[in-house]
Amino acid sequence: MKKILLLNVFGVDKPGITSEVMTVLARFNADILDIGQAVIHDQLNLGVLAALVDGQTESMVVSKISERMVVLDMRVKCFSIAPERYSNWVDQQGKPRHVVTLLARKLESRHLAAITQVMSGVGLNIDKITRLSGRVPLKKDEVLRRTCIEFSARGTPNNLDHFRRSLLELAGAYNIDLAYQEDNIYRRNRQLIVFDMDSTLIDAEVIDELAKEMGVGRQVALITAAAMRGDIDFDESFRQRLALIKGLDFKALNSVANRLSLNEGAEYLVRRLSQLGFKTAIVSGGFDYFARYLQSILGVDYIFANELEIEKGLVTGRIKGPIIDGHRKAELLRELAKKEGLRLEQVIAVGDGANDLPMLAIAGLGIAFRAKPLVKATARQSISNLGLDGILYLLGYSDREIKCLDD
Repeated sequence: MKKILLLNVFGVDKPGITSEVMTVLARFNADILDIGQAVIHDQLNLGVLAALVDGQTESMVVSKISERMVVLDMRVKCFSIAPERYSNWVDQQGKPRHVVTLLARKLESRHLAAITQVMSGVGLNIDKITRLSGRVPLKKDEVLRRTCIEFSARGTPNNLDHFRRSLLELAGAYNIDLAYQEDNIYRRNRQLIVFDMDSTLIDAEVIDELAKEMGVGRQVALITAAAMRGDIDFDESFRQRLALIKGLDFKALNSVANRLSLNEGAEYLVRRLSQLGFKTAIVSGGFDYFARYLQSILGVDYIFANELEIEKGLVTGRIKGPIIDGHRKAELLRELAKKEGLRLEQVIAVGDGANDLPMLAIAGLGIAFRAKPLVKATARQSISNLGLDGILYLLGYSDREIKCLDD
């Protein structure tokens, strides 16, 4: 039976270390069973799991590697792995893998202590930790800073509901975002993203802004807030608000459009996803006039929104056709996925209100963005502390990979 040797080489990183280790192992015709390497602040850690040819002694292999590493000022630790232990490791193949993504303005040790404790408590074994965000200068403004750490774990949580609640509680306690996903084939194979518009892509509720133009801002804002919390049926609240802006001059729509602001990261996210081959869509319970306006700015592929009825240059207080409510949003997401030849698992949905929950629930990745408490607690994923471009991290893309799109 072949002997199995685990080598751990560490020290100041420099060219040629991996080459030297492999050259020695090649002289002994060793098989490589596993290999991993990481560099943190110029400190290298190289791990190699090798199977030695029958009859060869471990001490001879270790001696030769140690001689070469001394020359390179590196240290070596070696461990003999029992066949049973190796077999148990092999048997772990095919078991569920999961990813927990931490997003924050500033990464603190207490964040990692709390998250890793919760993961351990539900039976998840972390086998890889990766920084997806770029290196952060010490003097960078923390308000603009963003950090992302990805934990790759093996196993299945023994209490998934408790685990999700614990992550939500940690996120709230530390003002961070935590996302938990199954690490499957669809995670890096999503090709369509569907956005809500009001308070998701833009930082306002358009109907509230129209109401201000009409002088009924307070009344409409109260109804909007109740609807987004889920306290009032969306269709009924929509009719109530429309009735309050009856008689508004059509020119006010342009005035409102010109003062709308995109939410943080919106333009960057849409541009990057388009470069990656994604199709993009706005599916909104708001108005198509503003969806078209955003389409002209962002280059979104599809838009679906309510069409305001205008007669003699005035808003009638009605829309043309049925209201796009939560149920219709989910239907449109399904139709878009079918049109693009995609499975629902390949679709991302992003929204903030209660009427977004149906589409968030059926999408492969449903994200509540700076959402109301009910929506945040119900959605599988949420981002509250970073901008929309934090979605790129949930897809597993690093800053380094995304920057390569500009080359």
